[in-house]
Amino acid sequence: MNEVQVIEQDGKPAFYVIPAALWKKVRGEVEDAEDVAAYDRAVANDDGVRFPAAVAHAMADGVHPVRAWREHREMTQDALATAAGVSKPFISQIEGGKREGSTATLKKLAAALGVSLDALG
Repeated sequence: MNEVQVIEQDGKPAFYVIPAALWKKVRGEVEDAEDVAAYDRAVANDDGVRFPAAVAHAMADGVHPVRAWREHREMTQDALATAAGVSKPFISQIEGGKREGSTATLKKLAAALGVSLDALG
């Protein structure tokens, strides 16, 4: 059976029976097209932001983003304080949620951590 069989209802085509090999080919092409379309949508919507899994998981567990990134970078609070030009107690207060930190301070921390300001927000 290499041909498509047409089943009619009331004189009009209602169903088409196709060989399995043809169905597999057509279905594969449709799935490939769907995969390509999904990939194209993902690329078009990509904002370029990437978070390592360890950072994302820590933040999801409630760890402050500054601490999550600092630990990911294997930095101590002292090292981050020195690199950002802020005090260690201030970093501790930010990481502990006792202070928020100004935009200027967060920019310094972001630069020292090598991330965007948005990554700390």
